Amino acid sequence: MAKHLPPLTDAAGEVRELTRVDASKAVSFKQLPEALQRTLSSRSRGPQKTPTKQQVTVRFCPEVLARFRASGQGWQSRMDAALQDWLKTHDPSELVQRSMD
Repeated sequence: MAKHLPPLTDAAGEVRELTRVDASKAVSFKQLPEALQRTLSSRSRGPQKTPTKQQVTVRFCPEVLARFRASGQGWQSRMDAALQDWLKTHDPSELVQRSMD
C-alpha cells in the first residue's frame, strides 16, 4: 500500500520546496519497478511536427527582451509571431544599412 505523501504543490499550484523527509524517501531509478523503468526510459518527445522550428542563438537589445518577457509565459512564441507578421509587409534586406550604423 502506498504511503500518504504531502502534496508537492501549495494552494497556488506552486511546487513547494522539498524537505529532508522527502529526500529520505527518494529511491534510485534502479529501485523502481521494471515496468516503470521501461515506461520512463521510453518516454521521449519524439520528432517535432512540421513546421519544424530551428534553434539559433541571437542577441536582442535589453528593451526588446524586457517588453516581450513582461508579457508572460510564451513570450518567445509571441516574439516569433511578431516577426512573422512584420515579414508580411517588410523586406529584411532593407535593414542591412540601419543595422551597421
